[in-house]
Amino acid sequence: MTAKDSATQSPTIAVGPAAGGTTPRTSVHSPGSPDGVTAGRNGTLLALLGVVSFSLTFPSTAWGLESFGPWSLVALRSLLAAAVAGGVLLAARVRVPERQHWAGLAVVAGGVVVGFPLLTTLALQTSTTSHAAVVVGLLPLTTAVFSSVRTGSRPPRAFWIAALAGAGVVIAFTVLQSGGGLSTGDLYLFCALLVCAAGYTEGGRLAKVMPGWQVTGWALLLTVPLAVAGAALALPHEPVRLTAHGLIGLVWVSVASTFFGLYVWYRGMAEIGVARASQLQLAQPLLTLIWSFLLLGEEITPAAPVAAVAVLVCIAVTQRAGARRS
Repeated sequence: MTAKDSATQSPTIAVGPAAGGTTPRTSVHSPGSPDGVTAGRNGTLLALLGVVSFSLTFPSTAWGLESFGPWSLVALRSLLAAAVAGGVLLAARVRVPERQHWAGLAVVAGGVVVGFPLLTTLALQTSTTSHAAVVVGLLPLTTAVFSSVRTGSRPPRAFWIAALAGAGVVIAFTVLQSGGGLSTGDLYLFCALLVCAAGYTEGGRLAKVMPGWQVTGWALLLTVPLAVAGAALALPHEPVRLTAHGLIGLVWVSVASTFFGLYVWYRGMAEIGVARASQLQLAQPLLTLIWSFLLLGEEITPAAPVAAVAVLVCIAVTQRAGARRS
């Protein structure tokens, strides 16, 4: 359902329909004080809620496909999420971004709000959610590469070795699971990695001038005309079979994954910092595997958790290498 602030610092795995960065606020409490301990616990709880919300994005998308076609589902989830975002921005009386920020918001909207949800939804028509979770687990590394190119930074050699190792693990996993080649669903997932990483990187840059949830909110509102046109074109041509699973899936990816998940994630990250929050989010692909088994009854192959753990190890190495360079 996310790499946000870490697009320019420590990569995170926020797999979800939208993202942007935020600069974590420094706590005014001493870490050893009672207030500091309480804030740390609250921040950890909020960050964990965000991780759980994101981990359910793929299973809930699979549920949504029970009731809607892929194009209809993406259009409707964008419209519902934009309605929530618009209400929150209006209630908070947030000022409209300056003109020079709209190009960056368009990149976030195209990559995170439209591109990633659409491509992953198309992929989930033929791929299992457990398979997609392992592939998209590579997103933090992809985002870090985009960020280094965008900012001209030079990560240490250990970073690149771990990044290439993670990419190799995912490619080997997809080829093995697809019977010696890449399926159409795999191609959709790899394209989703690229467009989402570009959106995350730009969101991280914008987060230096506005809070991350505002980046997400304005990006969602920017896609409303496209979502309205998409819904008008797709709904008459794609079958609609309303079921409880389908409606729950639509509401979850629209509201929980997109807005609630990002809100609690940013709040938690502001309390405990990017590094600690990133460590919590390393569990996200494994959580998705668990949800795929419990909610969808998918058979988890032995290769899936092994590949997921290997990717997480590579991500942890890149984080440590980046922290040492910082």
